[in-house]
Amino acid sequence: MTEIGRAGAHDRVVSSLGAAIVNGDIGPDADLDVPALQDRFAVSRTAVREALRVLAAKGLVGARPRRGTFVAPRQQWALLDADVLRWRFADRVDERFLDELGEVRLTVEPAVARMAALRRTDRDLADLEDALAGMRAAVGRPVGEHVEADLAFHHALLRAAHNELMAQMTTAIEAGLRLRDQFVHTALTGESADKHAEVLLAVRRQRPRAAETAMRALVERSIADVELARQVHGEQSGR
Repeated sequence: MTEIGRAGAHDRVVSSLGAAIVNGDIGPDADLDVPALQDRFAVSRTAVREALRVLAAKGLVGARPRRGTFVAPRQQWALLDADVLRWRFADRVDERFLDELGEVRLTVEPAVARMAALRRTDRDLADLEDALAGMRAAVGRPVGEHVEADLAFHHALLRAAHNELMAQMTTAIEAGLRLRDQFVHTALTGESADKHAEVLLAVRRQRPRAAETAMRALVERSIADVELARQVHGEQSGR
């Protein structure tokens, strides 16, 4: 098998097996038999073992002497890993995640805005201004463009906080905003862009308390939108 062929086989096993674990098709504590996986995916033992190492790094599988490899308990999963998030939401909306992410965002993002107001550089301001301009340009355009513009602003704000650990929240926030769009089905409005502009203004003026307050209001609005969408979905399903 060529190097490219091995890589393709490895990626296929990682994606298929990872998605099956995350979506519950293979339950926690289930044994993962290497020869059986070889037959299932029609790949070499090396490809299976390499795939299992990748999944182990994401906390999805574990191994013990005499037992072999098995699906790890959910508590050990790297839930903020980009692949785990992608597999989790590939074909469904996870309302529990939206609720939990809303709580995390409400805890983290106001603090990020406060730090950004204290630490932002001229380059950070330029990035935020470009992102806000992109949000305004996306008003009235397809929802996908709204999501990308919104993400650009939140990414720029996280960078402006100059905290490497906070910056790791980018993956979760991105997944949450994309999932929120899938669930809420709202397009960017001028009002939404204005709310982001209030955050930027406070950051530009180096007013940490105002930046924190503006971001808290923005996240609270996002949480309210999700709750409203849940009510609408509930009414529609009850018809």
